[in-house]
Amino acid sequence: MAFTPHNGGPNRPKPSGARPKGQRPTMQNNNNNKDEHRINDRIRGVKEVRLVGDNVTMGIYPIQEAMRIAEELELDLVEISATADPPVCKVMDYQKFCYQQKKKAKEAKANAAKVVVKEIRFGPQTDDHDYEFKLRHAKEFLQEGSKVKAYVFFKGRSILFKEQGEVLLARFTQDLQDFGKPDNYPPTLEGKRMILIFSPKSGSQKKKDQGAKPEKKQQTVEVKGAKPEPQRDVTETNPLAAALKEAGLKGEE
Repeated sequence: MAFTPHNGGPNRPKPSGARPKGQRPTMQNNNNNKDEHRINDRIRGVKEVRLVGDNVTMGIYPIQEAMRIAEELELDLVEISATADPPVCKVMDYQKFCYQQKKKAKEAKANAAKVVVKEIRFGPQTDDHDYEFKLRHAKEFLQEGSKVKAYVFFKGRSILFKEQGEVLLARFTQDLQDFGKPDNYPPTLEGKRMILIFSPKSGSQKKKDQGAKPEKKQQTVEVKGAKPEPQRDVTETNPLAAALKEAGLKGEE
């Protein structure tokens, strides 16, 4: 019996690349995507559809006729509104459509506002001058819309006095109550750091704008028609000058 190599038949692998004319892809099951559309021969249970798309005559067609039109254009028939009566189907390149949707979602994620976290480090024995300096910066960060990660770093055996860190962060929370609120309280101890994270309060940006009051400048306003104020005699306000004047008049007499 002669040996026949197995290079033919229905199980031969198909070449990769563009699909042949007339061959339409079917939608694969994907439980992670709940917004999939029914396409091509998976559009079932309908007799006619409203056809839309480029280079097609829009109108109501039997489903088989709509599939034939999409096949002739080497495109896909995609059901875009299943609840309409009749359902709306669009002739398009479905793979290109899915790629554009993923690209838009990726761009939207990249353009989304990112949360900025600014860190402020204290020691368990931070003096008042250093504390006020860091408190001022924390207020500025919260007014900008950033989060503030305040932590007390315990160096060496100073971890034995962690109560000092708790008191310091409690004071810090009290001083920031008009600008931010803690996400976690009491503070958490991670290794040698006691951490407390603050989120900006709504309206803190408004407080920032109102907090800086413009410096008042003295202005001179000239009013038309107003009579100049008569020059007052210094003797009216100075008793010593009045006494000298009186003495001079008596000397003349």
